[in-house]
Order: sequence, then structure tokens, then C-alpha cells
Amino acid sequence: MVKNAFPVNKANPLIEIPKNIPQIGFLGGEQGKEINDSIRKDYKDFGVLKVGNYFEEVIEGSNPFYVVAVQDRLSSGINVASQADLENAMRINVMDFRGTYEDTGLVLRTGGEPNGYLARNLMKQVKERGLKRMPIMIPLRDLTLKIDQDSPYGLSFLLRDNPELIYASILGKKDGFFVSTNEETGLPKKLGAGDRRLWTRQGGLSRLYLYGGLNLGSDYGSLGFSGDSGRVVLVSTAEGGSQTFLNEKLIDLQKQKEFQITKINKKYEEALKILNGK
Repeated sequence: MVKNAFPVNKANPLIEIPKNIPQIGFLGGEQGKEINDSIRKDYKDFGVLKVGNYFEEVIEGSNPFYVVAVQDRLSSGINVASQADLENAMRINVMDFRGTYEDTGLVLRTGGEPNGYLARNLMKQVKERGLKRMPIMIPLRDLTLKIDQDSPYGLSFLLRDNPELIYASILGKKDGFFVSTNEETGLPKKLGAGDRRLWTRQGGLSRLYLYGGLNLGSDYGSLGFSGDSGRVVLVSTAEGGSQTFLNEKLIDLQKQKEFQITKINKKYEEALKILNGK
């Protein structure tokens, strides 16, 4: 006897299906390539932004300047991912970031080195918004770029309107393993026995990034470095944004499918010729 757990002729969901399903993925596809080409064109005189490489449908490379430049070119409803977005994606097992690194923010501790000029510039902006306690984490999605001849990089960061400035005392503590993560900020709650490591420092301005074995770095002072394992992660949450993002991904997948079919057909024809002695 065949047992059916739900013996109906047609099942319908008994909950309201949300119209806007949040999406997350690596910058890539044709739209990602267009963004990368636009950055290279608009900032052709700035070596710090010549980092993105289009390879196998994904943009490889990342540093804080590049991530902010990507944010400046995104449609409404799509943002570069925050650290909380990455942690949430790992929590529900929709993405695996092992073997890559992702820049998500800047950590401001003092107006000194490393990156003293940029640190003092951001410190002034932060204090104008009423925040005086340090260290703070600034999500890259809440920044925009400014050409600045006085900056060692030729660029500086400006806070957007209503930025999320997160005071995080744990980023001023010594290196250690962390036990759990704050879902709202994506930062460790406390240090102790754990299998993921937090790296810190005591001054200046540094980048916040997830890397390698899912460790969290907040100590690296080189804001311009980029490697092939770098990835820019995008999230889509606002009305209309998620569907647009999904549609673009489906178009890219269709193109990849057609390309693979063409390759297979070509190999099949070549094999037939060999078998027929041609």
C-alpha cells in the first residue's frame, strides 16, 4: 500500500508567501562585469581601485575602497553585505565563505596610525554625529568615496546619511577565539573557547574582513591590498530589489547553460568525425 503523507490532488501553501525574498550572492555576471568596468573607467588613475578581475562569472578581488565603489553603483534595494549579513548566511547554510575573504567594514580606534590621515578624517565625521566612544565598526555600505589629494591613497571615505556606527568594545580587546556571535552586528559577543579567531589591534584605522577558515580580522592596516580570493558580497532586501537581482541571476544562468550546451555539441560533432574516419 502506497502511503501519502498529504493525500490531496493539489497542495497550496497555507501561509502568505513574501513578495520580496532576500537574496545574497557574489558580485558577478554581466551586471557585475559592467560595475567593475565602470569603476576601472571612472578611477583609472587610482591603482587602489584596479583590483577587480572578471573570471568564470565572478569578480575576484576586494579591498575597502573597491567595495565602497561597488556600493556607489548599486541600484536601490541592493547593498554590499554587512558582517551581520555574512554571519546570517552562514547560520542558515546558504553560502560558504571558506577559502575566500570578504571586506565588510572599517574599524576606527584612534586618530593615529595605521592610516592616520583617514582615521582623523573619519573621527571628525563620527564625532559630528555624536559618537565619542571607540572602537567603532563602520559598515562599508554606509560609506562613499571622495577624491582627496591629501590622502596617501588619493581617496578618502565619507559617511552616508544615517550611517550605522557600531560601538564594539570587543574590537579593542586582545586577540582570541570567540564563543558566539551577535546576530544584529555580526561581531563576536565574547571571547573564550571557540573554533573561530578574532584578530585585533589597539590604534588607528583598519579593515574588518572575514577570511580563510571563517576567522574575523580587524587588525589589517593595508586598506589597498587585494588578492584573487577576495569577493564582494551583495544582498538584496528592499521592495523590488530582490526580484530584480534574482531575474538577473536567472539570465546569467541561462547564458551559462547555452554556452555549455554549445561546447558539448561541438565535442560531440568532433567525436563523430573521428569515429567515421574523417
